[in-house]
Amino acid sequence: MSASTTLIFCWLGLAVLSVASVQLGSSGATQLMAGAVLLAALGKAWLIADGFMELRHAPRMWRWLLLAWPLTLAAGVLLTLQFSS
Repeated sequence: MSASTTLIFCWLGLAVLSVASVQLGSSGATQLMAGAVLLAALGKAWLIADGFMELRHAPRMWRWLLLAWPLTLAAGVLLTLQFSS
């Protein structure tokens, strides 16, 4: 697949995930919905790292470091929501 085709699919994926996170966020404030929004955010982080930054061919350590940060933030948000209620 060419680079421009990959970028088009990344843009489409980001648009779909953005719309999905807005729809999920506006449907209710439950922990399940918060988890679904965070899953969409993790999907967007993966698309940005592998698609736009083209880290899918980078050394494994850099990919894991870059993808571990959004995962850590999502876990922190979920833990905060869990202990605040």
